[in-house]
Amino acid sequence: MTKDNTIAKAVCRTPCGLLLLGAVEGRLCLCTWLDESENDVNEYEAEDIQQASADTRVLQEAVRQLHEYFSGQRREFSLPLRMEGTPFQQKAWKAMQTIPYGQTISYAEEARRAGHPTALRAIGNANHRNPIAVIVPCHRVVASHGKIGGYGGGLDRKRFLLNLECSDILFRTP
Repeated sequence: MTKDNTIAKAVCRTPCGLLLLGAVEGRLCLCTWLDESENDVNEYEAEDIQQASADTRVLQEAVRQLHEYFSGQRREFSLPLRMEGTPFQQKAWKAMQTIPYGQTISYAEEARRAGHPTALRAIGNANHRNPIAVIVPCHRVVASHGKIGGYGGGLDRKRFLLNLECSDILFRTP
């Protein structure tokens, strides 16, 4: 992001917490889990998205599509994205976008799809830096040995998302 780009922001309430959304130049650039402290919520809810700019339209569409996803009515997102990262991160994020709804792949498979079959740790780091959670489905990547693996939004949210999608592996809280 350049210094002159102002990010329009909005909050989306979901069954497993709040998502902070950001848009710039008419494309979604941020979808990340928020702590639910009163200050965090008030800060972003105070920023109303009533203006009819390209950024606010993409935010409104993102909120609509996320609500459809969480209500079981949407399996794929169709939003213009702006994901800034290294060339390696771009490959990892593109590989994640090929994972179908309701399915999981291993970090090893994601590394293979990204063209770097031995870069498992780097793939995990790229996933952790995914700026557009849920929509770019890093929650669908799991460890090779059948464990859930990590997730920037917390393991409870990852389990929730996988179970919501009725993934090929059901993850229960131990």
